[in-house]
Amino acid sequence: MDHPIGIALSGGGDSLALLSLVTDWARVARRRVVAITVDHGLNPESERWNQLCEAAARRSGAAWILCRWDGSKPSAGLPAAARRARHALIADAARSAGARVILMGHSADDIAEGDWMRARGSTLGRLREWSPSPVWPEGRGLMLLRPLLVERRAGLRQHLRDRGVDWIEDPANRLYGRGQARRALALSYEDTPPVAPDQLGADHRTDGDAPIPLALGEGVEGRGDLAFSLLCVAGHDRLPKGSRLANLAERIASGQAFTATLAGARIQATADRLLILREAGEFRRRPPRPVMLAPDEPVVWDGRYEITALQSGWTVVPAIGHLAAMNEADRAIATRVPAAARGALPILIRDDDPRPVLAWRAARVLALAPRRLKLSLGETTQERDLADAVHGETPPADLF
Repeated sequence: MDHPIGIALSGGGDSLALLSLVTDWARVARRRVVAITVDHGLNPESERWNQLCEAAARRSGAAWILCRWDGSKPSAGLPAAARRARHALIADAARSAGARVILMGHSADDIAEGDWMRARGSTLGRLREWSPSPVWPEGRGLMLLRPLLVERRAGLRQHLRDRGVDWIEDPANRLYGRGQARRALALSYEDTPPVAPDQLGADHRTDGDAPIPLALGEGVEGRGDLAFSLLCVAGHDRLPKGSRLANLAERIASGQAFTATLAGARIQATADRLLILREAGEFRRRPPRPVMLAPDEPVVWDGRYEITALQSGWTVVPAIGHLAAMNEADRAIATRVPAAARGALPILIRDDDPRPVLAWRAARVLALAPRRLKLSLGETTQERDLADAVHGETPPADLF
């Protein structure tokens, strides 16, 4: 394959062991590897850590990318914000490098620590070996692979000692809930056998944490498909409250006819049909800023479409309030969309033409929801599948 393999490289023992193992494999498989390091700007030692990561990557034959989390940091919820920033920066770097898969160095110890934290009320999500990137839209089309979930942290560090490789011990790992879990498990977990591959069942195959809800298991076990559908249709990654999701699932299961809105999506249910649409009314309640398009520069709009203008001068806005001004051909196409969702279609306007046009008329438009849902539901199991076309990404040729 021409696409490189991405590795999240923090400089800790797990990620350096992953780098060592993967680059050994890559030399035989003739695959390029790009190591991606994120500097959160939270530790005065970060520059030294960056240098260690760069040296390790170069020594292993991998390309290296440094990403920085700039700007102000939140005073509350810092670990969750840092996780999201890290995933977003890694995703952007991987996409720019052409990678489709990002390898993460989580180990069996991370599974045990997560279980310990959840048993004490944490909403931290569970890990799985193969899952979509948990940030949106930065992580569109990307998958995460965690090949070390059956390995023990101590064994990975012994691998580095055998090779004479030093690693970083981040003091932040001693803080917050993760640090408490590591201290509590330090003795008991040492005597626990490693997790076997066939033991990595449903409880350990979910990914993400409360602020990054792009996989099953974040307080919504058994309702993951519904949660994914809402997020994919609405174009964001903010999971609704568990109680509201549970209420919606119960109403759907009852077979009653109803219309409801949740998480930016509109749900229309009958006894034999369920429609989940983008809630166009949100554009009227909170009008988005028009997005100027530059030729040949893709822009993600509303988290649902990637739009690339063919000419300059176009601005993308939602169709709500503009449908009547479109020409007859575009209105005819719009009528094929359920009435409640027509106002959420992307249209293009320009100063020298008073008539709006459907975005597909003057731009290349990729609908992001079909592929996102396919990846989120685990229907893509191999890297090569990521290159396959997904039904619904582009409109049928007879429309445009």
